[in-house]
This record gives sequence, C-alpha cells and structure tokens, in this order.
Amino acid sequence: MTTALVSLALPIHAADSPQPPTADTFDTCKAQLEQRAVESGVSQETASKVMAQVEYLDRVIELDRRQPEFTTTFADYLNRRVNDDRVSKGRALLREHSELLERVTRETGVPAPYLVAFWGLETNFGSYFGKMSVPSSLTTLACDPRRSSFFSKQLIAALRIIDEGAIAVEQMEGSWAGAMGHVQFMPTVFLEHAVDADGDGRRDLWNSIPDAMMSAGKFLQSMGWDPDYRWGREVILPDNFNYSLADGRRLPLSEWRSKGITDAFGKPLANAPIKAALVVPAGHEGPAFLAYKNFRVIMGWNRSEFYAISVGHLADRVAGAGKLQNPPPEDLPTLSRSAIMAMQESLNARGFDSGKPDGIMGPGTRDAIRRFQASNGMVADGYPGDSVLQELGVSTER
Repeated sequence: MTTALVSLALPIHAADSPQPPTADTFDTCKAQLEQRAVESGVSQETASKVMAQVEYLDRVIELDRRQPEFTTTFADYLNRRVNDDRVSKGRALLREHSELLERVTRETGVPAPYLVAFWGLETNFGSYFGKMSVPSSLTTLACDPRRSSFFSKQLIAALRIIDEGAIAVEQMEGSWAGAMGHVQFMPTVFLEHAVDADGDGRRDLWNSIPDAMMSAGKFLQSMGWDPDYRWGREVILPDNFNYSLADGRRLPLSEWRSKGITDAFGKPLANAPIKAALVVPAGHEGPAFLAYKNFRVIMGWNRSEFYAISVGHLADRVAGAGKLQNPPPEDLPTLSRSAIMAMQESLNARGFDSGKPDGIMGPGTRDAIRRFQASNGMVADGYPGDSVLQELGVSTER
C-alpha cells in the first residue's frame, strides 16, 4: 500500500474511535462532500452521479477499527511474501514485459526487478486489486470523525480521477481504504504520479500494465530513487558485535567494513563512502542487512522495514539471486499487543523507560530492551527474544 496510507498503521485506542455516522448524518455528510468536490473543480455531473451511488459500508469501519491481535514475526512476513512461486512468476513477467520494463527503467532509473517486486507485493502481480467500491469506502471513512480530513481529500481526488475519464465509477474498486489498481495507489498519489504510458489518453492503473509500471517508476523517482545503487544487501556481523549500532544511524561502508562486517558470503565490503544503516529485523539470531538510500525510498511507499526488505529481497530473487544466506529463524515468539504492553510495563518498572505502554514495538521500546539486555549480560540487539521475555515475566504465543 502506498505512502498516502502511512497513517493507517498508527495504533487505535478507544479514545481515538468516535461513533461512526448514523444514516441521517451520513446523508448530510455526503451532500457536504459533494458540494466540496464541486467547489474544488469536480464537475457537478460527476459529483452528483457518483455520490448518488455511494453507500455506507459497515465493513469499512470494522476494518478501520480492527488492529491485529498478534504481531507478525519477520520470518512469517518474509516467507509469505517472498516464496518460490512468487519468484518464479516474477521472473516470467520480467521476461514477458522486458521491453516495457526497460523503457520504464530508461525514463525513471528504477530497475525492472524492483518494479516487478512492488507489483508482486501489492497485488500479487495484478491478481487481486480489492473488491470494495472506492467512492463508497472513502465516503464512509470521510464521514467518520476519526480521520475525516484525510479521507475527504482522498474522496475528492477519486472524484477527480473519475471526472477525467480514467475509470468509470462502477469499475473503481480497490482496498477497503481506497488503494487502487496494480500498484495500489491512493487517489492523491494517483493524481500526482499516475501517467498514461500506453498512449490511449487515459491513466488506467486497473487495466493497463504499461500505465501501472510507468506510474510506479515515476512515483519512486519522485521520492529520490538513486539509479546508481541497489536497495541494500545481506551482511554477516562479527562475533561480539555492538548491536547498539543498529539504531538507524547511517555510516559509510568503509566504517562498517572496519567494524568487521562482511557481505553475505564473507567477502570484505567495498572501502567506499556510500552510507548505509544496519537493520536486524529478527535480532542477533536472524539475518542482518545494510540498507542504502533506496531502502528509505521504498519505505516512502510503505513505512515498514519488513516491507522494504521484502521488496528488496524479492527484486534480488527476481533478478536471479538466491535465498538469504542466513534465513530468519521460524521459532521466534509471536507477541500479542497485550504481551508487548506487559513487557513495556515491566521494562518501565525496572527503570528502563520505554515510554507509555501502547502495545507497539517502536524505537523507544527497542532502545529500552537493548539497555535491559546490556545490563543483564545478554546480546543487546533490542529484540524481545525468549530470554528477555522470561526475565521480564512475559508469556508468549507460538
């Protein structure tokens, strides 16, 4: 899901969940949104036609309020998204659309395997776009007080897309939150970055693979994709490595090399000034990565380190690379939100401030875990493994 949906990943608390609209208030809200759309430049004909068909969708509010009870381990996340079937399909599509993808690369600088990787992660190469009416979903969310401003903008953008003739209202289907087409653009991202690459006079991200791939390339280019570098690489860390360095700091490759880090095959890193950040998504037992500038560009699309690693690794596999040299362990604990809160409370009680307990594994919590580990003679990788959880008295699920 694209960058416009970053806010959807924020935690939801009871105080943030006002009552959804009633039938009467929804009708009033629809009329107000229609007027706002017309005032913003949408034709009266389009605004009236679309809003007359809009329906309130209880399911959208349910999905918006729902948060997963359990966290996902890196192994589970990666293995679901980067598997042999998806790699095989990606390689076939890389060959099938080679001419198009080479054109996108020439114009945007984004290599073809990355375009295929985004396509694979977003819609499994166009096999599933979502079945929700985008205008109805967005109107439902725009009329809900919790994030009305954000979704009102998305609705008006969707009406503009229909108004320009890119897609008929009956065909504008997508995710429950309004992400659309092969690469799941939100409407505001569509308006700014979608292009007509096949020359048919429409920006069609549902039915035109050329439009979708070129639009993805243009979007990544706009966020600063650097064609001279890859996303990052798997690396091997030396024994007794100082994991406090995996805190987001960006150091030159030459400096990482001086700390004993090698590539995944044990060869020295380039003695170069290229800056990279160290990422250890499964703690010291799992793989380690040095992430370059393009890693941050990928996170501009979706602000998840798991997602960015998956895009990069899938792109590498599609391009012909093998599996990770150090795959993530599959037996790490799966934590519920309540277990994370219990861990945060226990850390705070022991003097390792993790902030207000919220059930979210953010940087403050990881830093508190790292300090707790260091004080207890553990590998201070900031990851809540079994030894940390046992010491803190937190039960786990597997």
